[in-house]
Amino acid sequence: MSRKCFSLLLGLVFLIAGSSTAFASGFAIIEQSVSGLGTAFSSGAAASDASTVFFNPAGMTLLEGQQVTVGVHLIFPSAEFDKKTATNALDGIPGYSGELSGNDGGNGGETAVVPNFYYTNKINDRLSIGLGITAPFGLRTDYNKTWVGRYHAVESDVKTININPAIAYKVTDKLSIGVGVSAEYMDVTLSSMVDGGLVAFSAVKNAGGNPMPFLPLVSDSDYDVFAENKADDWGYGYNLGAIYEFTPDTRIGIAYRSEIEHKLKGDIDTDVPSSLTALPGVGPLLGAAFQDQDIHGKITLPATASFNAYSKITERFALMADVTWTEWSSFDELTIHFEGDGIAGKDSTTTTEKWDDTWRYSLGGTFQATDALLLRTGVAYDETPIPDKYRTPRIPGEDRYWVTLGAGYQFSESLSMDVAYAHLFVDDSKMEKSVTNPEDTARGTVVGEFENSVDIASISFNYRF
Repeated sequence: MSRKCFSLLLGLVFLIAGSSTAFASGFAIIEQSVSGLGTAFSSGAAASDASTVFFNPAGMTLLEGQQVTVGVHLIFPSAEFDKKTATNALDGIPGYSGELSGNDGGNGGETAVVPNFYYTNKINDRLSIGLGITAPFGLRTDYNKTWVGRYHAVESDVKTININPAIAYKVTDKLSIGVGVSAEYMDVTLSSMVDGGLVAFSAVKNAGGNPMPFLPLVSDSDYDVFAENKADDWGYGYNLGAIYEFTPDTRIGIAYRSEIEHKLKGDIDTDVPSSLTALPGVGPLLGAAFQDQDIHGKITLPATASFNAYSKITERFALMADVTWTEWSSFDELTIHFEGDGIAGKDSTTTTEKWDDTWRYSLGGTFQATDALLLRTGVAYDETPIPDKYRTPRIPGEDRYWVTLGAGYQFSESLSMDVAYAHLFVDDSKMEKSVTNPEDTARGTVVGEFENSVDIASISFNYRF
């Protein structure tokens, strides 16, 4: 690889590290190829450029010479909440409404930049090698600190960088296999507000005092504590692929990416308002209950398996299809363990997820309009893994339907460009959190719906040498 290409690779690493990502189906980011986006990611067996390193490494044997693909995806998600019910744990006390104050939070979706870098090299007629640098998982939602669901979530920011070298071998004239390994960095920021007034009320009550003077302070945003958890980790995994060519124009592929376990370590920072620490009798104790400290937790990112097919029907027209399974049931709960004296008397906090495995189905086509211009289109159906009962504002997604358009233009024998656009029609998603669930007692009952949508615009450049 030339010095210029290596410098570009390093630049992409830093760009990925600094980018914000957006919620996808779950929080997987399938936007790893611009040519793939044009066909709604039905093109796993097409192996049209170096992004095959991610989708099916066996496809590297179909590429000639050395190739570099650099792409950027701009993702514009929208997630607007409409509140139906919002009350705290003390709702029902005579003369007290228990209503949670705050607005609907505005648009929780955050614009995202997702870049990818790929390099492949055909060593000989049988052997090819490659490298992919991607961001395969991520999410970014952000609500204001006084919104009605603030005790469930304020900011959620998950970034990953996956460094994936791979090798492919043409076993026979028809069968190619590929294997890759992954080193993946994960950085997580999760914040929320803590109902300081409720903590004060409970502390006085548990001490045998009269808590009623503190009742007006419950769920008052002036007494809320801001808690921000930050943690990171490196994890490791692998990916496999195979492609079988029935003819030079018809082939099928299978691919598998392993789960990756991250053992996250970091710290929690709290911002305790002076109004809370100044409360007579309990203020100093409340201040001591929210100490900054180290934290740890664990998350297993899911395995995926896919089957895809490609057929060139005529000299100008090709069809392709893909079915992908994702093992989201590995995301059962999110528990943060505090390593100091705990937060508000607790040594950990848990959010039950209980996600389901999902399927994604896509169909696409390409049309060679001229010798230089290739047109693409595709449709897809993408299931959500999130049951209504366990949905949180951190990831408010639902089932989604993709409609995509794209084009590739060959400037010269060496240089080409791909562009693509997708609109995702996302079902409205329900949030049904209740204080009857022990882990949500202090977070409050929040019931409503999110109105969701996503737009994606992408561009990439491919260079062969």
